[in-house]
Amino acid sequence: MKVMILAAGRGTRLAPLTDHTPKPMLPIKGKPLIEWQIRALARAGFSELVINLHHLGEQIEAHLGAGHDLGVSISYSYEQNLLETGGGVKHALPLLGDGPFAILNGDIWTDFDFANLPNFPDDGAPAQIVLTPTPKWRDRGDFEYANGKVTARGTRYVYCGIAVLRPELLYDQREGAFSLRDVYFDLINQGHLRANLFTGTWLDIGTVEQYNSLNA
Repeated sequence: MKVMILAAGRGTRLAPLTDHTPKPMLPIKGKPLIEWQIRALARAGFSELVINLHHLGEQIEAHLGAGHDLGVSISYSYEQNLLETGGGVKHALPLLGDGPFAILNGDIWTDFDFANLPNFPDDGAPAQIVLTPTPKWRDRGDFEYANGKVTARGTRYVYCGIAVLRPELLYDQREGAFSLRDVYFDLINQGHLRANLFTGTWLDIGTVEQYNSLNA
């Protein structure tokens, strides 16, 4: 199964750190965040990666190259205009193939074992996401969960930025920029969004304070 790392965003909340460095390239203990992610994926057996690029994306490509030094093969999806999460994944579908694939936000730090990802969403569902209990540092959560499904928008659980999707989920979505959140909300209303719970370490590196705390 291929994995797409979403790395195109501007990271405006992390300015000025991201004025000249893309967020996935910010160093964690001297190593770029995205390199930590790729090494974790490689340990779990994932070797074919797709990374979307926009803001200062040339720095990411220059550092990672084809991925061989990290034991993976990397293809790049270039976005002339920022396409957000949903539009970015749809734009990359020709590189992702016809089968289910995983996605990973390029701005998270976690000890999640990617070997635990399903090869395809359960029960024929179009998507299966990873949730974690809403941490204390988050003002609010995203979803409610029960019996393997996301049941509603809510406050108890946060989306980890990790998911397995079937490509057909995006075939009929509009071209251009759109958020995967809106796609997930539609699936919830239909009762078709599956989920796994994760209770380990997870941090969304969204602010300078969070970044500094992680490095400390």
